[in-house]
Amino acid sequence: MANLPLELGKQFASLGASSVYGEQQDVDGIRIIPVALTWSGFGAGEDTSGGAGGGGGGTAIPVGAYVRKNDDLRFEPNLVALLAVGIPFVWVAGRALSRVIRALKR
Repeated sequence: MANLPLELGKQFASLGASSVYGEQQDVDGIRIIPVALTWSGFGAGEDTSGGAGGGGGGTAIPVGAYVRKNDDLRFEPNLVALLAVGIPFVWVAGRALSRVIRALKR
């Protein structure tokens, strides 16, 4: 398994828009394109004696879908997933704002 990191890189080079946008589905004349928030991480290594190893993982959270009815195209969010994704961002922003305010008071 020479150059294991290069092999992993080749395998996952195609990750991108195809992992975020699903395949278009047609249901009763309505076109639906699912959208997800995805991230992944991978690693590999080799030692001088020829041993090699690697691993990785990822996740996807469905955030909604683009829905096209006739000439009308709109995004319909998955509210539960958006709240699950948004809560950590709101917490971090609030924490940072409180620290900025505390620093400005000094």
